[in-house]
Amino acid sequence: MWIYVMFDLPTNTKAQRKAAAGFRHDLIKDGFQMMQFSVYIRHCATGENALVHINRVEAMVPAEGIVTVLKVTDRQFSDTRTFVGRKTTPPPPAPLQLELF
Repeated sequence: MWIYVMFDLPTNTKAQRKAAAGFRHDLIKDGFQMMQFSVYIRHCATGENALVHINRVEAMVPAEGIVTVLKVTDRQFSDTRTFVGRKTTPPPPAPLQLELF
């Protein structure tokens, strides 16, 4: 079982930025890994274990913003496809000679 936590938290004021950073820190402390900037994931062995972590996320939610939790099975997670942009930057040119000093 996998848990996705997706969120959109305001960061207009210093207090809001602190709350958003604290929320991210709490997710990492609870074993979540960042998949994208506002999407964190965590594997859970059972549905009961997933419920424990979902309840923890609910308790962490800041006063402002939106937090969505999605629970998927291992089979559904295995169908995840990630695409990376096609535009690549060429590697820097190789040096003409080896410099030791």
